[in-house]
Amino acid sequence: MTSQPDTSQPDTSQPGPGQPGTGTGLPSTTVHLVRHGQVHNPRGVLYGRLPDFHLSALGVAMAERVAQVLGDRDVTYLVSSPLDRAQETVAPLAVKLGLTPHIDDRLIEADNVFEGSKVSVGDGALRDPRAWRHLWNPIRPSWGEAYTALATRMLGAVGTARYAASGHEAVLVSHQLPIWILRSYVEHRRLWHDPRKRECALASITSLHYIGGDLDRVSYSEPAADLAAQAAASNEPAAGA
Repeated sequence: MTSQPDTSQPDTSQPGPGQPGTGTGLPSTTVHLVRHGQVHNPRGVLYGRLPDFHLSALGVAMAERVAQVLGDRDVTYLVSSPLDRAQETVAPLAVKLGLTPHIDDRLIEADNVFEGSKVSVGDGALRDPRAWRHLWNPIRPSWGEAYTALATRMLGAVGTARYAASGHEAVLVSHQLPIWILRSYVEHRRLWHDPRKRECALASITSLHYIGGDLDRVSYSEPAADLAAQAAASNEPAAGA
């Protein structure tokens, strides 16, 4: 199992719709994990699982870009995290494909004790000594959902989608940390990490390519890279993923 270099488009080198993997006689199935688009977050808080955090205008454009890229693929199964921003990201693709997205709670954002607070370096909750008791173990981590639990539930969601879309493709819309932890797990990397080094941009696509029940490779693409660059250059605070 290998990881492919970044491109602006998802990898299309797998066999065609419903075709067996090369030389195996087993079906080839791809599960695309899409991170949602930019969120309107004027206060710059870690929004986590909080309701009523919706896509910004730029985030809507990102969702449309994802629909353009994946709308012509052999996608037969759509799933979304229950959070507003994820459902809004999958909506344009659902319209283009004529599919009704399923909701899977296992795709939800990771739990975090700092939810609703500002956590940027130099200001916010992390400067409060009362918060320091949550920071003692970055490996678990002590401030939120255990990485191992996160990997387990994401693997379960992927397994369900892979079965439902066997021989075709599935799209799951989730969040940066759950997607990155899942990718780290299947690529046999340690789960604790520097958040600044996650390869999971807004509206990015992390694709798991299976032959039968075995993961063959992982690929990654950023079809909305130009829009993500605009988001990074904007004044819109970005806390929360």
